[in-house]
Formats: sequence, C-alpha cells, structure tokens
Amino acid sequence: MESTATTYSESTQEFLEFLKLGKDYETQALDLLENGKSRYLADLKINFKNSFESEVLTKKEIAVLGVALSVNAGNAILRTFFAVNAQQEGASAEEIAEAVGCASLLSANNVFYRFRHFVNKEKYNEIPARIKMNIMGRPVGGKEFFELMSLAVSAVNGCEMCVKAHEASLIELGAKEERIFEAVRLASVITSVSKIVY
Repeated sequence: MESTATTYSESTQEFLEFLKLGKDYETQALDLLENGKSRYLADLKINFKNSFESEVLTKKEIAVLGVALSVNAGNAILRTFFAVNAQQEGASAEEIAEAVGCASLLSANNVFYRFRHFVNKEKYNEIPARIKMNIMGRPVGGKEFFELMSLAVSAVNGCEMCVKAHEASLIELGAKEERIFEAVRLASVITSVSKIVY
C-alpha cells in the first residue's frame, strides 16, 4: 500500500510554526489526527499557546519548567524549543542545566518512592535509598522553584508520595496554590503535546 503525504491544515501549520518546525515536519500521530479531521488539534494548539500566559509564573519560569518537563518526556523537539525559549527569556546555562538535572533526579526518586509507597513494607523504608540528591541542597534557581519543578515532574510520573512532599514543601516556602496549580497544568499540557509532536 502506497502512503500519501498528508496536507496539514492551516491551524496545524501555525502550531508547527510556533514550535519552530519546518514545513516538511510530520509525525504519524499528526497524520492520523489530520486524516480524521480531528478538532482536537485546535484544542492542542490553544492549550499549548495558553500555557505561556500566567499571572503567577514568569515567562522565564515557564520556559525552564518546560525544559524539565520535556526532558522528563524524552521529547527532543520540545526540549530544544523550551531550551531556546529559556535562553531568550534570560535563563542562564546553569539554570537550564538544573532543569535537566531535576528531571533526571526526580525520575529516579519517583520510581524509588513509588515502589516504597506501592509495597508499603516497613523493611524497605528502613533501607537507605543511597540516591545522591546534592542538587536539591542549593539550587541555582532557588529552593522554591526547584520544588516547583520537582512537583511538576512528580505529578507527570505519578508518584503520590513525591507530589505530596513537594506540595507541602512549597506551601511551607510560601508558594501560593495558584502557582502550584499552574505548574501542574503546564506539565499536563506539555505531556499531551509530547504524544503528538516528537
């Protein structure tokens, strides 16, 4: 069976241009949505663009969070998009590196603490984790923002223990619930986009 090239709608092309992707860019997921004339593509574009508007997160914070979340998703296209955006918004190389490190560390923590939580056996709680977390000690972007990235990544990875612990730390550090909510909403949108653009 011969495959024919899918012609993307104007709305989809606008979305791809926003992501700085060329005219030849395509994915099978996009093709399937376009061939089915799915209205979801319009929702996806709006959700993503709306993620850059926040009263409680700065544009730089959104971009750096985007780096952590796209690294966590293993999405090279979004990782590049957000890394460039973070630089444009004034993030330093150290802040961007910290977002990458946060995503990696939290992926390890989320697996480990999810296991402890799922099994709920005292013996496993007594054995030392032996996972180095020095990056959490004096984060470049500040403790509150590191906790915010940690919470967002943990929410995506589905670790209840980590989500609750980071949310409690954020409240203790004076973060407002609206700020936490926005970070998790951003995490949900980036995760959804990573299923279509990859």
